[in-house]
Amino acid sequence: MTTPNLELSSSMSLDVSQFQHTPFYCEENVYLLCKKLCENGIADAEGSDLFVVFISNEKKQIPLWNQKASNRADGVSLWDYHVICVQRKNEGDTSHVVWDLDSRLPFPSPLETYISETIRPSFQLFAEYQRFFRIVHAPMFLRSFASDRRHMKDSAGNWIAEPPAYDPIVGEDGTVHNLNEYIEIRNADVAANAGVDLKNAVLSEKLGVVISDSNLVELFPKFLDMQ
Repeated sequence: MTTPNLELSSSMSLDVSQFQHTPFYCEENVYLLCKKLCENGIADAEGSDLFVVFISNEKKQIPLWNQKASNRADGVSLWDYHVICVQRKNEGDTSHVVWDLDSRLPFPSPLETYISETIRPSFQLFAEYQRFFRIVHAPMFLRSFASDRRHMKDSAGNWIAEPPAYDPIVGEDGTVHNLNEYIEIRNADVAANAGVDLKNAVLSEKLGVVISDSNLVELFPKFLDMQ
């Protein structure tokens, strides 16, 4: 797969239809995507080169561009939260890449392109739309994440969106639901990470670390290059 200015290794040329996708269940879609990338050899068998990124804020209002769910020409959607997978570049690759099953961009897309075209950090947003990014190392995520999908039911117990046909995901320790721990992102979470050793924190903390738009552009790529 190629882009106008960056070339991805041929081993990453996959069709998005090869991956399980259930609308509005992006966290489960990414969980299964990470597993498949590990199983088919595109990622490390343990997923050590993969990072799961939860995007949200306190008000659960985050704009992202080039989303398939949008009816607008620019593809902008206002999500309560979104989840993507970032893969550290391997030998022979020119860029870290983003796997986003809900994006109109090439699959996968170079990280620089994804940030520019989907996050658009230079676009001035009102404070309530400021986005924060929880970065979780995939091996930790695959062991710990759990969801019984309770967040997708209304007060009467009816489904807001039809759930996947497969069984709910259960953590290795038997936990049945902890999605809320990943998507609850507060401004204070970013402040608490000021000066933190990003590499060690991401690799050791179950819930990873939370960074801002500016750190996504400046700090996250540098962190990936450190691996």
